[in-house]
Amino acid sequence: MQNLQARCLVVLGTGGTIAGTAANATDHVGYNAAQLGVQQLLGGLAAPSGLAVEAEQVAQLDSSDMSTAVWQRLVQRVAHHLARPEVKGVVVTHGTDTMEETAYLLHRLLAPTKPVVMTGAMRPATAVGADGPANLNDALQLAAADQARGVLLVFAGEVWAGHEVRKQHPYRLSPFDAGDAGPLAKLEQGGLRTLRNWPQGDALGAGLVDTPADHWPWVPLITSHGAMEARQVTALVAAGARALVVAGTGNGSIHEALLPALREATACGVPVWLTSRCAAGALVGGGFEFHTRPGLSPWALRVEAMLQLMALDSSTS
Repeated sequence: MQNLQARCLVVLGTGGTIAGTAANATDHVGYNAAQLGVQQLLGGLAAPSGLAVEAEQVAQLDSSDMSTAVWQRLVQRVAHHLARPEVKGVVVTHGTDTMEETAYLLHRLLAPTKPVVMTGAMRPATAVGADGPANLNDALQLAAADQARGVLLVFAGEVWAGHEVRKQHPYRLSPFDAGDAGPLAKLEQGGLRTLRNWPQGDALGAGLVDTPADHWPWVPLITSHGAMEARQVTALVAAGARALVVAGTGNGSIHEALLPALREATACGVPVWLTSRCAAGALVGGGFEFHTRPGLSPWALRVEAMLQLMALDSSTS
């Protein structure tokens, strides 16, 4: 019934490079992000067959400046449109710098059965060879595909799972990867070739983030490295950190100078979550002293730790 009722796609704009402009058409880095509205981005693109396209500007920012307030509004608007029976899917235009964090947030909170497709660009809209129009067109086609589901990311014809993807390159037109997992699918000459199963999960619920954005728990990220000192752990806990995420070296190794302070933080009720700073792969084996969620990047794990605290606060309030 859902497919029979679906009559439209909704595109939510948040800014980013895809909406950026530069004074010089050959300048791919010296531009101002978030200058064009989502309606302008859709200009000249055809809607998928049988579907209308609605557009809504949720935010207008460089995604390196992403805030909890924007996250909150975006989650609320995506959830609102997903609940509409006439909506086939949702597309979100977003800057690439924090796209993976937003994708993980949407996946964990909503775990949608309809497609929520994120896309953006590596070159501003004014650039020669701008990649935004092709990426946005692919996102519309993917959101319209009957088999697609879950939070997805499409870039340069490749489809990634929102809870797995990482930005791996600061400049090339296909900057995302998912390590050992690889892409979910590919868009090729208007066709969708599926490689793996579509994302599924247990939704925590959009209501979890209804708490005021400035009251979301603070979860800092620490990277273990050579010549490490423990004072940053002590300072972060004293400043009010609710949890700590540690990106360890290799298979989750932590510098010995950090361990006493991390154990003290745990004893004081500040949970410590552990992952690896390596760009690919997942923690292997067991016996880790701190909380782990194998396969999550440090940035996704930070979002996970924050949501776990919010769920705990909600259950005890």
